[in-house]
Amino acid sequence: MSKSLTRRTVLKAAALTPPVLAASSLTAPFVRGAYAAGKLSVGIWDHWVPGASQVIQKMTQDWADKEKVDLSFDLITSQGDKLALAVAAEAQAGAGHDVMTFQPFYAAFHAEKLVPVDDLVTEQIAKYGEPAPGCTYLGKINGRWAAVPTAYGSSALPPCARIDLFKKYAGLDVTQMYPVADKGGEELREQWTWENFLGVAEKCFKGGHPVGLCMSTATDGVHTNDSVFRAYGARLVDEKGNVTVRNDATRQALEWFQRLVKFMPEATFAWDNASNNKYLVSGQGSMIMNPPSAWGVAVRDAPKIAEQLWTFNSPKGPKGRFDSGTYSHWGIWQFSKNKEAGKALLRFMTTRESQEKLVTAGSGFDIPPFKSMMDFPVWKEAAPPKGTNYNFPPRRDAEVNVAGYPAPPKLGAQMYAQATIQKMIAACTQQKKTIEQAMAVAEHEIEGFMRS
Repeated sequence: MSKSLTRRTVLKAAALTPPVLAASSLTAPFVRGAYAAGKLSVGIWDHWVPGASQVIQKMTQDWADKEKVDLSFDLITSQGDKLALAVAAEAQAGAGHDVMTFQPFYAAFHAEKLVPVDDLVTEQIAKYGEPAPGCTYLGKINGRWAAVPTAYGSSALPPCARIDLFKKYAGLDVTQMYPVADKGGEELREQWTWENFLGVAEKCFKGGHPVGLCMSTATDGVHTNDSVFRAYGARLVDEKGNVTVRNDATRQALEWFQRLVKFMPEATFAWDNASNNKYLVSGQGSMIMNPPSAWGVAVRDAPKIAEQLWTFNSPKGPKGRFDSGTYSHWGIWQFSKNKEAGKALLRFMTTRESQEKLVTAGSGFDIPPFKSMMDFPVWKEAAPPKGTNYNFPPRRDAEVNVAGYPAPPKLGAQMYAQATIQKMIAACTQQKKTIEQAMAVAEHEIEGFMRS
């Protein structure tokens, strides 16, 4: 019988497939001439933001024309797991695009089938500083860079709240807590903790406009809730692969979720990745955790609501302030017949100038892997209201948390794909299990991943 492929089965299959080093092929020198630099095929993620994909397509074609490269360019959607399936198929066949987009964990799965790009990343670091830890976690595998960090496709899911509703019900002015400036709001931010967030959630709930954190197994929920666990110091697996579910930090985080769910709509346990957007744009919700795409839809469909939206960093916990999010990379397959042209393209596409063009084309949806690039004007200029997305990138004391970190990436990927954290939360908030029983659910599932 045939078995349908889903994102989760692809992730699991990739994680369990032993990496095999594809045979290297000799490449011609990268020189100018009438297509003297040869052919190059590129597979790029088709961006969610309308028009962004066309900008990157034009940029790569302009580069190819200048460098005399015969370029083949394909946009590949992530809808229906098509990008994941394309990456897995090319890895297995040893044929396909020369340069490929690798969304979270895919570079880790296929690291030994990718051309090392330490030289390119070293150049980036020399110019822009060290990349974000989550970016390194996903791209630097076994001590070498398997793919090049890029802002394109990298994003975060911090809070986006209604200015008016937070003022009315919680007495909190989020524009003062997170102004369009690097100074100001320090005292309010110090009080912006996950513990105090419960009081805000309760007041908004009683006011008829609850906050909405995704509690289902949809990836939005996995990202968001893993960052809450990280803020409490709760990690399910450590960097050596040891299962670390049972500890006081995990108990504290689960107790927090038991208190939170009382102040949210029960439907959050059945949400998909579009549900929180709809919840906010409809006027029901006072806050969600999401990139600026929800605000963008509100600008188009509900302008009065858009005027009241403000994005800012997450509350902090005992171990720090973490926005949920992830990073994408670009890599070159070992089977590529034009590795030098591939590296030249990536060197061009990852310059500050190129990255700024791509972030601007995506209306600020993407976040760079380097703090030195957080000054792109697109976030400050976003309106209405003016500066609404200024605090979308991780500024000040905020860091992007990648779900599954710091577990070995192939194990972290399975916890992410199977929504282990979400199942644990549901067990002690919806299924009437104790916290100890909920931790046992997660522990059992992770041990199963390690045996398979």
